[in-house]
Amino acid sequence: MVTCPHARASQAGVDVLEAGGSAVDAAIAASSTLAVIYPHMTGLGGDAFWLIHDAATGKVRFLDGGGRAAASASAAWFSAHGHAEIPFRGVLPATLTTPGAVASWCEAHRAYGRLPLQQDLAAATAYAREGFPVSERLARWLQDTAPELAPHAESAAIFLPGGRAPAAGSTLKNPDLARTLDALAADGHAGFYAGEVAREMARFARAQGGFFTEADLAVQSAHWGEPISGTYRGITIHETPAPTQGFTVLEMLNLLEPFELHRIKPGGAELVHLMVQAKQIAYHDRDCHLADPRFVPVPMERLISKAYADERRALVDPARALPWDRVPSHGSLRGDTVFIGAVDAQGNAAALINSLYGVFGSCVTAGATGVVLQNRAAYFSLDPAHPNCVRPGKTPLHTLIASLAFKEEKLWAVLGCMGADGQPQIHAQAYVAMIDHGLDIQQAVQAPRWLSGRFALGEARDTLHIEARFAPEAIAELQRRGHLIDRWGEWNELAGHAHGITIDPHTGTRHGGSDPRSDGAAIGH
Repeated sequence: MVTCPHARASQAGVDVLEAGGSAVDAAIAASSTLAVIYPHMTGLGGDAFWLIHDAATGKVRFLDGGGRAAASASAAWFSAHGHAEIPFRGVLPATLTTPGAVASWCEAHRAYGRLPLQQDLAAATAYAREGFPVSERLARWLQDTAPELAPHAESAAIFLPGGRAPAAGSTLKNPDLARTLDALAADGHAGFYAGEVAREMARFARAQGGFFTEADLAVQSAHWGEPISGTYRGITIHETPAPTQGFTVLEMLNLLEPFELHRIKPGGAELVHLMVQAKQIAYHDRDCHLADPRFVPVPMERLISKAYADERRALVDPARALPWDRVPSHGSLRGDTVFIGAVDAQGNAAALINSLYGVFGSCVTAGATGVVLQNRAAYFSLDPAHPNCVRPGKTPLHTLIASLAFKEEKLWAVLGCMGADGQPQIHAQAYVAMIDHGLDIQQAVQAPRWLSGRFALGEARDTLHIEARFAPEAIAELQRRGHLIDRWGEWNELAGHAHGITIDPHTGTRHGGSDPRSDGAAIGH
């Protein structure tokens, strides 16, 4: 089974499974296809992180595909050029870090692929070369982002043909990206990080006054590590470790467990109130401590411990909203990502999160490669005293997370979502829905959703965005308790695309869930 935010990409993954591919082959097929047909959400110019379950050994491995800051990167450079923070769009964030996702695809394939990489990339390459129909969602994002794409000639040529955003149902092509995919299929890692593709990306960076060089691209690699894990009501949950924010899910669930949420009405004000405060506390810890662990110590064991949650739980106010000035937080909910979940016939699983960060990332396309570059580097701090301050070779704090969960020591759930800062909140809501309230995976991902935080500068950090499918009396009670409410419509894409697969530990039956807020599908065979 494969699930992700576009049905054509899920089908590409299933086609690979039917051809004898592994869960990793399927995830690469789906992710590369999304890089073509969902270009506002993901691409070869982004980063990726994996959790991979090996059914033969029972182990879960973490694969870090985070891009690294160029050798010329420094906070001093930005200060000298009059920047108080790293810009959100444009060439500077685009070239400050190298793309990391492709290195992770190649490393995952080396370790777990059963089919040639060319076969995994075949659907993506065909869509890039021959074209694909623009979905209504993509058409809307193209229209909304057109002013930011238009100043960049290479991006405008692909996404604004004839000077305007293509309408839904029209055909969109990216022949330059097809050639880049051909090079990757033929030569693997070297096909992207060396040779003609790398030379063109580096040439573009030089010409535009950017950062990364051929040497920076050549040393980009993905590396293996250990996931972090915790338990919630007897379920073992694995999340991606630093530099990702996966620990916040475990901390939130640790904070919430003694409140016995299974005894609290689902969809009610009490449940949302407690979960929002757990989020605030965990995110404060994230903003204080999270960074690239190869450069600074991150106290991960303490942050995910039950004992630490017991200390921090004293901040929870059961009656009133927790003021942000007591537990400060930063960041933005606005970001776009894709999650791919895949499980093969042998029970191996891949949870892959792949992103450009903002909508169309930096909005910059790297010359004649067709590769849209991410703007993840905008998450770096320029404060030299902050753990997340930019340094050469460093990966920024990442909002990207992926999750696997085990019941009775058997793989039970593959779960992930888009949503930038909202991702841990969505993980927690889905797990609580399934574990505490007995919802299946589809019910959990389509349930009414809330997100706490700001979507834009100037918006209050304690805004509680909430879909209108919550009962009016629940929303009114949350407002009475002091929550600053932003009432969304019944369905809002900004609430994130969540996708997952659950496996019955006794029968092995797969159940897929796909978020109606996306163009996705869960497809099995």
